[in-house]
Amino acid sequence: MRDLSKSPSSPSALLLERRIAPRRNTYIEARITFGKTTLPCIIRNVSDTGAKLEVAKVAGIPDVILLHAPGHRPQTCRVAWRALRELGVEYRD
Repeated sequence: MRDLSKSPSSPSALLLERRIAPRRNTYIEARITFGKTTLPCIIRNVSDTGAKLEVAKVAGIPDVILLHAPGHRPQTCRVAWRALRELGVEYRD
């Protein structure tokens, strides 16, 4: 019998195909800035095109932020999606 979970018509297969780059799970303490505001965050996963950030709350965070990860230059990001305590960001530089 054929495994339908790997069929291109299955919802999970379609979702995976939409991703441009594979994600790597992480736990990196970082911070985001916008204007004169600095907020701590945790980078929960990364790819070549973006990241998922965990924050205390997403309210008040604008659509464009600067992500400061240890050992890396600050990265301008566009917020692609928001949840209660998470942001999906796309790298802009």
